[in-house]
Amino acid sequence: MSKFGDSIKHYFSSTGSLLYSYLISLPLLLLYEALLYLAQPDANHVVRISVDVWIKSLFQYIGQDALSITLILVALIGVVILYRERKRLSSLKLSYFFTMLIEASFYAFVLALLINLTVNSLLQMIQADPVEQLSMIQKMALSLGAGLYEELFFRVILVSVLLFIFRKIFSKALLAYGLAMLLAAAIFSFAHYIGELGDPFTLGSFLFRFLFGLALNAIYIWRGFGMAAWTHAIYDLMVIVY
Repeated sequence: MSKFGDSIKHYFSSTGSLLYSYLISLPLLLLYEALLYLAQPDANHVVRISVDVWIKSLFQYIGQDALSITLILVALIGVVILYRERKRLSSLKLSYFFTMLIEASFYAFVLALLINLTVNSLLQMIQADPVEQLSMIQKMALSLGAGLYEELFFRVILVSVLLFIFRKIFSKALLAYGLAMLLAAAIFSFAHYIGELGDPFTLGSFLFRFLFGLALNAIYIWRGFGMAAWTHAIYDLMVIVY
């Protein structure tokens, strides 16, 4: 194999690891919280991503400061991952993080183009705009938060749990993966119509989010959480900018 081929192989094998996924996801959390504070410094009710609200509500229910517990958990998870991946630390390449962002941007652009064309050609419908009453900073924060929290819940937790269940039921791994991805994508799409900022249901928006969720499921399984999270975040940022 050529030197270039070896470099590509090393890039994909390295950046698919927990270490790179964790480190590249940290900026999403920090920017999300920072932008929310910047947009709503004195607000009693801060607009947040639904999954984030679910998590923080659970912490508040047991009488704990939600943000502090979240940051502590992130730090503890980081310690575990850094210990498990300690042998990779010496070969960590900062340039790979920049390349990962370019890769995620490419996936976001391709998905936006292909899924929009598919939905519009099938239903001749235009997707709804983002929530208009929010400021640009709030929209940017929610875009980053969606990439982090929705991918954490719908990919890392939901897809993994469904995959575990279906692999116990079906002997064929391909069937288990297919069913897990399809069901997780449907749940991901339906979740966008729930809650205070939930959208009105339309077949076009549901199909779009189902296909988007299906693609993110594939990216998560193939490239890991970090890539799925940034692809989702960058796509949402593209939507609010353009």
